Amino acid sequence: MPDGARELESARDLLAGSRRVVVLSGAGISTDSGIPDFRGPDGVWTRDPEAERLATIDVYLAERSVRERAWRRRMDHPAWTAEPNAGHRALRGLDLQGRMHLLVTQNIDGLHLAAGHDPHDVVQVHGSLPESHCVRCDWSGPTRDVFDRVRSGELDPACPDCGGVIKPRVVFFGEALVEADIARALDAAGEADMLLAVGTTLAVYPVAHMVPIAVDRGAPVVIVNGSETEMDDMATVVLRGSLSELLPALVAGLPAILG
Repeated sequence: MPDGARELESARDLLAGSRRVVVLSGAGISTDSGIPDFRGPDGVWTRDPEAERLATIDVYLAERSVRERAWRRRMDHPAWTAEPNAGHRALRGLDLQGRMHLLVTQNIDGLHLAAGHDPHDVVQVHGSLPESHCVRCDWSGPTRDVFDRVRSGELDPACPDCGGVIKPRVVFFGEALVEADIARALDAAGEADMLLAVGTTLAVYPVAHMVPIAVDRGAPVVIVNGSETEMDDMATVVLRGSLSELLPALVAGLPAILG
């Protein structure tokens, strides 16, 4: 067999026998859509050290000039023109087969939803760039609408209801994750009959705990990534390569789950 073919066949066999697959996705699934990862050679933090400062909550709230620069940069984020790639579509295919229990993503780009997933079946643990909200009151709205205000001359748009600071509904450095989202992700890992981790190095906690939780349950773990991960030694099968190639090959042709 060609290199990797036996592992792919093993992963397909595991998937074919599963009815409650929990998927954990990271930045690696979106790189083929033109969205860079964060800490790789071409990552956001690698190429632009200031980007991390602009996404630090204390700095963002304290300095108007930081918010102005942040809004200008957000408008140039590749997520606004990106489209789901073959990897995203393969996961949607898995969902349509009736095998997916929950999709947990570390990504903020919204591409899983753009691929057709029901928002109720997706946990975006780091938030959603297409949505913005006020840090003081309960106002929220589309980020694109805030961009329109920036283009009209409001360099630091304030909340239309209370005048508070607006930010994307994403988790900044220094902010806590949403406890309910983390609880749902970890609970799902404990209910899974298979965990599929794609495009993530499994180095970010607490979501990385999903892997040992699934292992403790006795569920197989399949890791699909372009490079080594922190938990390859815990996996049942590891597939290394392009997610846009491997995920369609993994999912294609599996029968739907009926009833």
